[in-house]
Amino acid sequence: MGQEERTVCFDHNLQIEAYRFEGIMQKFPNHFHEYYVIGFIESGQRRLSCKNKEYVIGTGDLIFFNPLDNHACESIDNETLDYRCLNIKPEIMRKITKEVTGQDYLPSFASPVACRSEQAKLLYNLHRMIMDEIEDFEKEETCYFLFQHLIEEYTEAIDDTERRAVKLEIESVCNYLEAHYAEHIALDDLAMIANMNKYSLLRSFTRIRGITPYRYLQTVRINEAKKRLERGVKPLDAAIESGFVDQSHFSNFFMEFIGLTPGQYRDIFIKNDK
Repeated sequence: MGQEERTVCFDHNLQIEAYRFEGIMQKFPNHFHEYYVIGFIESGQRRLSCKNKEYVIGTGDLIFFNPLDNHACESIDNETLDYRCLNIKPEIMRKITKEVTGQDYLPSFASPVACRSEQAKLLYNLHRMIMDEIEDFEKEETCYFLFQHLIEEYTEAIDDTERRAVKLEIESVCNYLEAHYAEHIALDDLAMIANMNKYSLLRSFTRIRGITPYRYLQTVRINEAKKRLERGVKPLDAAIESGFVDQSHFSNFFMEFIGLTPGQYRDIFIKNDK
């Protein structure tokens, strides 16, 4: 079995992060991101779970995750995965969408999977140019053409009357977790905020968010730790400031969620600053 390779590059011009995983066997648990993920499978197969639906994805398939879309994946028959993806923050997606469509809104991808998409080649080209640190305007041109096709073909029609509804009780719990992630949080506290018993909270939260409250909290903590690592904060300090009890606990979660160690992730941004 070949060695796994994981490469990450941040394009300061486009403000887009590119990941490339080669020969990956790792299982990724149910989690979510605060940003959009647009990726494609170069080779291999995976069993994907997204928003409580199951998919089998393979070579040539495009993958879309909206911010907060919970998802998990695992290999099939121990087959390795070659995968490329772009991570786009909501404010950057809104900017691109406005320039492409003339309308100021955040698009929502209707399905997490587009099988054998014709746009995989265009996505590959943009990803390669980011990885190769191409500075020519062809990269921007490719970016805009790609997002034009993706928005037209794969996102939901704009409907201001049909926003994703989240029950007020669960939304208040999410807001609390996002504000107090660095503190010790008990399930009793969350149940009190939601005005539910603990079991009702767990059931309702998981049904609405597609992820448990604890996994939601750990994801918030990982995302906060990433922001600190991007600023050059040491992994131990990032762990403590983000609410993890120790660096070992933090490192295990970070590797499980992101596929890189905290130190490897931090080094990406230190190198970019030089």
